[in-house]
Amino acid sequence: MKRLAVPASLVALLTFSGSALADELSGADTAWILTSTALVLFMTLPGLALFYGGLVRSKNVLSVLMQCFAITCVATIVWVVVGYSIAFGDGGSANAWWGGLSRAFLADMSRDALSGTIPETVFSMFQLTFAIITPALIVGGFAERMRFSAILLFSAIWLLLVYLPICHWVWGGGWLGEMGLLDFAGGTVVHITAGVAAIVTAMVIGNRKGFPGNALIPHNMTMTITGAAMLWVGWFGFNAGSALSAGGDAGMAMLVTHISAALGAFTWMMLEWKRFGKPSALGAVTGMVAGLGTITPASGFVGPVAALFIGLAAGSICFFATIFIKQTLKIDDSLDVFPVHGVGGMLGTLCAGIFVAANLGGAGLPEGVSMGQQVGVQLIGIAATVVWTAVVTYIILKVVGMFVELRVNEEDETMGLDLCSHEESGYNL
Repeated sequence: MKRLAVPASLVALLTFSGSALADELSGADTAWILTSTALVLFMTLPGLALFYGGLVRSKNVLSVLMQCFAITCVATIVWVVVGYSIAFGDGGSANAWWGGLSRAFLADMSRDALSGTIPETVFSMFQLTFAIITPALIVGGFAERMRFSAILLFSAIWLLLVYLPICHWVWGGGWLGEMGLLDFAGGTVVHITAGVAAIVTAMVIGNRKGFPGNALIPHNMTMTITGAAMLWVGWFGFNAGSALSAGGDAGMAMLVTHISAALGAFTWMMLEWKRFGKPSALGAVTGMVAGLGTITPASGFVGPVAALFIGLAAGSICFFATIFIKQTLKIDDSLDVFPVHGVGGMLGTLCAGIFVAANLGGAGLPEGVSMGQQVGVQLIGIAATVVWTAVVTYIILKVVGMFVELRVNEEDETMGLDLCSHEESGYNL
């Protein structure tokens, strides 16, 4: 998901506030990004909410739905007040690190303002949907045990200090983008940040009561598969929309996204079948998400054959990463956010630097850049994202914990978050 390049001949006619000639607007591009924006928001509400909701126990289903809904509200407020400005503002002399506050409250954003060939309002709204889903993904790391008040405060600060700066580094003209990092739709910005934040949060808060001795099984796989299907469809907006135009890049991104999702799901099923004797619906949808997350950073740069490999790698590597985190390290990343999104994001970001090569069916390496150099840039991007996210997330949790208790007490955890946090029940049968 990168800002659309503007031809040099038009630079003099465009400013960031969008004073552009009316005939530079592309109706086709605008229609596609409007559609993609709706698809990406659809991924969070209801897609991710239902996906996560079915994976928790029945006494916590409403709390997860509520968390995704509330994070959508919080992220929107943060985005309008300062978020868009930090991510995509000018930033002045500090532009390599953040976008500044010159665009706070969406200053200078009019109906006629353009960003490339689409209205800046559409560009901003599209980017907002990414800022919404990223902290919502983190919910899977602390599901069933974190206080609602702590979630709201953590999510707001995390967006300000983790998501928005890294978004600027990669897509807003910051230092990673200038270095040449390839991240088409969010391997670093979305998936690595969410995955790393989830496992850090899980370790700080501690395991759920009964983990790992007792099986904490999903309560409604029908709900989970319904949400997963919505995620699969919505991801076409996530990746193909990141071309910011209705053209060949969008078409290829959509194709490789679907291929990787299918291979990820199929590979995970086969590994489960081999290891445990039967394939599961849970494994199929988890493998699908792994395939989708892994292809995300590479989606606009690679071809169909690379997508086959990426989906296969996602389904297998994320499968074994899940077992390692849960069974070997015994970390209760409740809904496997780190092994699926974190590991998948790292893998996909690395693969983007390899399979972008034209002789491997990709869009081609930047002029004068070797594969080794590009892979080096990708590794720097991965490392910077992991370190910044881990350190800042840990600090945020400690600071939030000074004002609001992070975890519900044992009695409330046993009762379930639906009742103790909201005085409601997901089911009244």
